[in-house]
Amino acid sequence: MNEITSSTIQVHDEECEKYVLGTAMSNVNALSEIREFINDDSFYISKHQTIWKSMVALEDKGITPDIVTVFGELQAQGMTEITPFELGQLGANVIIGSAIPHALRLNELAVRRKMWILGHKLVNAGSTEVEDIDDVREHIRESMDDMFVTTDDSVFTLEATSKMLYELVNKNMSGSEELTGTPTGFSKLDAKGGLHPSDLVIVAGESSQGKTSFSNSIVLNAIQKGAKVAFYSMEMTKVQLTARLAAMMSGVSSSDLLYSTNLSLDQLARFDSALGALAGYQLYFDDKSTSNIEGILASIRTLKAKYDIDGVVVDYLQILNVNTKNSNKEQAMADAARRLKNIAKDLNIWVVALSQLNRDSNNPQPNLNRLRDSGQIAEAADMVMFVYRPEYYGKSFPEPFESESTKGKAMIDVAKGRNIGTMRFLTRFNAPLTLFEDIIEGELLNTSSGMPF
Repeated sequence: MNEITSSTIQVHDEECEKYVLGTAMSNVNALSEIREFINDDSFYISKHQTIWKSMVALEDKGITPDIVTVFGELQAQGMTEITPFELGQLGANVIIGSAIPHALRLNELAVRRKMWILGHKLVNAGSTEVEDIDDVREHIRESMDDMFVTTDDSVFTLEATSKMLYELVNKNMSGSEELTGTPTGFSKLDAKGGLHPSDLVIVAGESSQGKTSFSNSIVLNAIQKGAKVAFYSMEMTKVQLTARLAAMMSGVSSSDLLYSTNLSLDQLARFDSALGALAGYQLYFDDKSTSNIEGILASIRTLKAKYDIDGVVVDYLQILNVNTKNSNKEQAMADAARRLKNIAKDLNIWVVALSQLNRDSNNPQPNLNRLRDSGQIAEAADMVMFVYRPEYYGKSFPEPFESESTKGKAMIDVAKGRNIGTMRFLTRFNAPLTLFEDIIEGELLNTSSGMPF
């Protein structure tokens, strides 16, 4: 029998390890994508294993792992043997496309190394009588189980998911008012389950149509029902956003709350009551993380870990700073939408992202072709909703609401609904309070609101 040596098979791939680490430090999404496939043991070179551990520790803290933050984490752990120059060299190794195939290779090589060790164990046990054969057999069995039996709770059989579906159908048929997602306060959306975990929802419209106000109305309804939501705004401060929510609840306009020096006693009483109620709701702001997509994604992970948030609102895509080597705005917006979709799926939360529309003076009615900077935004989204107030343009509602008055009303057009289909419905719009409100069936001349198209 030939003796087995370490040179018999290739049990590691140093270049592959470099590329996986370099990509994970350069691409904010790469680490979360490959973590489920590899672990510390996947790296053969001890320095690479140490760097990987630091990167995972940073992401768990909600910090984006890059060359600077990884070096800081290594220093904090006393790992002074790894220099910034070494990390910089690793960072130059970037995979174009997904890093998952390379991660799977590292996983396979790690299994082969374990097989090689077990092979030696069997050879030694077969050539001597030093160890008890039953002990050797049990050790081999346990080692094989560790290699090939997954304990990942993200893996489900079709039988298990069938049971989940059965329970969901029974729940829906029981007439229970409990939603499968987060309530929005708008009956047509809530009839479809509200906002669903893992979904990316785009709320789009031209300027002054009320995208932010509609999203704020959804947020207020959601947090009043106990949902935990994070709000990221590139245009408004946390105080301004809070003023809008207080205005919706109190009936005192946000401009009066922010700037008036002569509020009446009645207004102050209503404001105090609204503010007291708001203090009990779970809405989170992070002003420091709104400058770029990487900061927002890191903050979302932190808030999910710390507060177990149900969803996120990002206002809005076109003024979001996306760090990309591509100067093409369309590609940058597509990348931002994909990242938001990925984190929604990864953390099992919903993400509402606002988007501008290109103007069309001849026909202001929204459509998917007018999403500004990227048609790929709609491709990444699970749902696209347009906010349209024809009153603003002196126009009429389209079918099936052409007979309805446009005064103080808006149309929400669900132009894409991956899981719920398309529909249109009308809402009230209170401009001074920037408040959208549901219109229940029977309050319209045409009661076919919410009919699918």
